[in-house]
Amino acid sequence: MTTTRLLCVLGLLAGCAATTDRAPRDTGLDGLTLTRIDPGLILPGTKLVVTGESFVDRDLGNSSLVFDGKLRGADFHIAVPLTWTSAKRLEAQVDAALVTKLGSLDGSLDGEFTVEVSSIVDGALHRSAPLVLSLPLARQSTPSATAIPSGKIYVNQPIEVTGAGFLLGGAEGETLARVSGCFAPTGKTVCDPPVEITIPAAPKTAFDREHTRFVYTTALSGIGSGRFTGKVTMENHAKDGGVLTSGALDLTFDVQRPAITGASTTAASLGQYVLIDGGGFVGGADATDESTVIQLAGQFVDTAGKKTPISVILVPEIVDGLRLRYVLDEHDALGAVVDLRKSAGTITGTVRVTVQKGTTKIDGDIVPVMLRILPVKQVVHVEFLNSYVSSLRLFGLRAADALVRKRAILVNERIYQTLNVEFRDEAPVDFALYAVVDIAGPDPNNEGLFGYDNTPGKDVGNARLYDRIGGVNATTQADHYAGFGGVFTEAFFAFSDHPRDLAKSVAPDALFDQLFDPFRPDGDGRELTSSELAALAPEELTSGESCPAAVGDRRGQVSCAVWALGNLIGSSLAHELGHSFGLADPFGSATVFHDPGDLPNRLMETGDGRPLEERSLLHGAGPSEFCADEYAYMRSILASELPETAYERPPCD
Repeated sequence: MTTTRLLCVLGLLAGCAATTDRAPRDTGLDGLTLTRIDPGLILPGTKLVVTGESFVDRDLGNSSLVFDGKLRGADFHIAVPLTWTSAKRLEAQVDAALVTKLGSLDGSLDGEFTVEVSSIVDGALHRSAPLVLSLPLARQSTPSATAIPSGKIYVNQPIEVTGAGFLLGGAEGETLARVSGCFAPTGKTVCDPPVEITIPAAPKTAFDREHTRFVYTTALSGIGSGRFTGKVTMENHAKDGGVLTSGALDLTFDVQRPAITGASTTAASLGQYVLIDGGGFVGGADATDESTVIQLAGQFVDTAGKKTPISVILVPEIVDGLRLRYVLDEHDALGAVVDLRKSAGTITGTVRVTVQKGTTKIDGDIVPVMLRILPVKQVVHVEFLNSYVSSLRLFGLRAADALVRKRAILVNERIYQTLNVEFRDEAPVDFALYAVVDIAGPDPNNEGLFGYDNTPGKDVGNARLYDRIGGVNATTQADHYAGFGGVFTEAFFAFSDHPRDLAKSVAPDALFDQLFDPFRPDGDGRELTSSELAALAPEELTSGESCPAAVGDRRGQVSCAVWALGNLIGSSLAHELGHSFGLADPFGSATVFHDPGDLPNRLMETGDGRPLEERSLLHGAGPSEFCADEYAYMRSILASELPETAYERPPCD
């Protein structure tokens, strides 16, 4: 019991003021900054995007964009409510109510803009430093088109138009390209019948009103080669039905045959995308009479020298007219010839693209290809949820979020070293098949769990590659198991001698309170703030020998709290991920999920078999490891190119 708590107990009749001298609670608004407002021109329906730092959601405060300055020559003040999107982005919609407040969308707002947040945490109003700028307003926007490229293009290639005043989509309305002209197929001097169509255009970047792109669609000329000559006019179609047009630009396109020109991916493993570059690609979900396939011919030579002939047709995904995306899939034509799960080696040969629209089919040229097939890799997206951040506030460590995340990932990289497992804190774009593990706050199952693998059944051999440990799984609920999965940060309070109101699965440990009481806002701790964290510059520990830090050593206390909490989260993440790989006892009983007994440092033991010191790597305990047989199993399904670890692992029983 802390001194303050003891004094409170002894002084109840006189009243206890132990918390009156506490520093203000962490608002999350340290470093509140406004850096920019987009887009530059405000129209009816525009989405106003405010960029900055240290923005908080509605659970912590109500945010507004405040303007003080001149509008149409007169002093003007307005506060616009903002919607939280992330810690760096707030938004507002320019709707009828806002237009009414502005009087009309004419002139410009010239003066100072600030973000103001009424904090729910401390009840105070927090303001960013002002941003001085001129924000033009307009009731409508007339597009102008000043330049368009000519020359060689492919069917379905994006065509960029330079100009001004283009719409950004959404509630503003959209910009369309009205293209008219005629197409002369290769070998003919006479045009086909003239065409005129409108094609949706989209800004080159999110807030760009000076560059927009439309796709040279097959509706203009089909899929064959030839020359298209004509004109393009840009049209702004506002949501209220108004249409404003630009002047016309002449255009001449020499449309090329479909072709593969190269590959951005030269090595890939099962579940990974192979990006193929070229042009003239057609098809996709919205194109009912168009398709693109690839003919692959050659051979696969594995690392042992075994040769396997290949002659297959592959169906790639259409990214756009200039790029295809093919995922290495053990269930398609290539997977039927090459064991993508167990074999590694090199494919050499040729590829040819074939595109079809209706009954018209065109082959591209045959081009050489070489692709390395890599051993299976398990990519894991570690997704830190907002509820996890909320739980960090209960620890008083919200400001150390990034440090805790980093430590949790490092723990897993150590546990899974020499195994072909890669951890990422952002969703992969280069893999179609990857696992997801949610790092959440409370345990929604209310069973006192530090974590739970809610994937359906033991995936012996890691056949799925795409497990999601998180959210709610109806299959496991139907089996009368807990439905919600993930790692539950708030559940670690079960180790506290004064836990929060939650189900407990372990006995308390005084070490937990020594680590976290200096920060807990539900006691007499002082929450860590972003400014304090920056000033302290805590050490990034590589061992827990100095923990817990001495009373009064705030810098050391922060370092130890980050070390311990990151290890707790990371160890639980590694444990639940091990379940999804088929552990424990992968070749034994389908109902055995944990190692038997209670031996030191075994990662896959039950929760009560892994004490706080072992989980948090303190007092010489830990680190948690796969036991010997489990590590051998993991090497059999996910071995990396690194040699096996040389140290002795604990036995499995």
